[in-house]
Amino acid sequence: MRNLTLLTDLYQLTMLNGYFEKNVHEDLVVFDMFFRKNACNGGYTIVCGIEQFVDYINNLHFSDDDLEYLKSLNLFSDRFLAFLKDFKFTGDIYSVSEGTIMFPNEPIITVKAPLYQAQLIETALLTIINFQSLIATKASRVCFAAQGDPVFEFGLRRAQGPDAGTYGARAAVIGGCNATANVLAGKLFDIPVVGTHAHSWVQKFDTELDAFQAYADVYPSKCLLLVDTYNVLNSGIPNAIKVFNNLSEKGYKPLGIRLDSGDLKYLSTEAKRMLDDAGFKNLSITASNDLDEYTIASLKSEGAAINSWGVGTKLITSAESPSLGGVYKLAASYKNDILVPKIKISENPEKINNPGYKKVVRIYNKENKAEADLIMLHDEHIDSSKPLSVFHPIYTWKSMIFENYNIRELQQPLFINGKCKHIKKPVLEIRDYVQTELNTLWDAYRRLSNPKDYKIDLSEKLWILKASLLDAKISYK
Repeated sequence: MRNLTLLTDLYQLTMLNGYFEKNVHEDLVVFDMFFRKNACNGGYTIVCGIEQFVDYINNLHFSDDDLEYLKSLNLFSDRFLAFLKDFKFTGDIYSVSEGTIMFPNEPIITVKAPLYQAQLIETALLTIINFQSLIATKASRVCFAAQGDPVFEFGLRRAQGPDAGTYGARAAVIGGCNATANVLAGKLFDIPVVGTHAHSWVQKFDTELDAFQAYADVYPSKCLLLVDTYNVLNSGIPNAIKVFNNLSEKGYKPLGIRLDSGDLKYLSTEAKRMLDDAGFKNLSITASNDLDEYTIASLKSEGAAINSWGVGTKLITSAESPSLGGVYKLAASYKNDILVPKIKISENPEKINNPGYKKVVRIYNKENKAEADLIMLHDEHIDSSKPLSVFHPIYTWKSMIFENYNIRELQQPLFINGKCKHIKKPVLEIRDYVQTELNTLWDAYRRLSNPKDYKIDLSEKLWILKASLLDAKISYK
């Protein structure tokens, strides 16, 4: 397990040093991690990366080498560095389960800890959760467009480095992909791996037919051929059919073909016609080549004969929307054991945070469809046997009353008094949970373009608290 303690911005450490020098470093505080806009310009975001965040917290310590490096910066006193030598996380962390669907401004992770501990973990928390949540959400959208067809993650060679390729593959499978081409990710996370051969395999042999036959000789029971090295319809498919006939005579069933260039709609439908005429029906026709959810949706609507998809660059980089803007904001501080809510006021209204120590409750109808989320103060409770009235936090005249509903508190303990409460789950189990979560959403929230906005309300008590702080113009920018 890697020590990522120095995976932080320098200003986190200079603030820690300042808190230490001013003797406020042990003050108990509450921070929230949330995002202001859904990933991929969509209607929801899948939270991913919790497992790696837990590993980070469990291994959080300053090594002798770390301290020597910090000393070399000539920014920190020997007394402060000696203090860091015994650093250990001792606070509480509450988090939604990995794979939970979340929406803007909702606390995903809440940290209640001494100030110096809560401050240090900001940067690592954000880089871990932001990236994997982005890719999991992108993968979910791609799989939604594929309408049940298998989707394979092919992005390693185009990822922004080994970690992005590997953890991105993990996130893509959590988001719904069936497998990855990344062998290291397969080993680390026990997820299925897929792959056949490249164009270079075909080029290496004297003829395309020789290349196909050689591959079939080595992998007779797993023969899927890349047919677009020279000419798909004039040579690729005819040569594939010859090899498939040879395999059939030996008692093997070919898997199919892959297309990686050209007019995928035209080529796939013509290839299927040729394969069907040759007696090879219901084979896999896999497409790749810079696909994303919009291209796949278009190809599906045009009637392309593609039934599995290899998605690389635009998935692993979330090319159209390459970042999730998750943030980590101070929401409260304790003074003499009394909680003092904190708010950041901005000229941009969307940057004004919700103050106080909070939780999120999801409201479901009797058909288990998610109807709205309610952000509440942590000590508030809902009696679900009674009608529940909620209102829009900005357009307050917009309100609704729920009856015959169920509720679920989304955050659960991740660490209590520094002790890990997290139970590790296999990636494929998390993927199943994601699908369960997605099934609670109406299709209007899952549209690829112009999705309906999900209802996110504040409890009356939290709304009054926020309004009072705004009216008092308390600002800690």
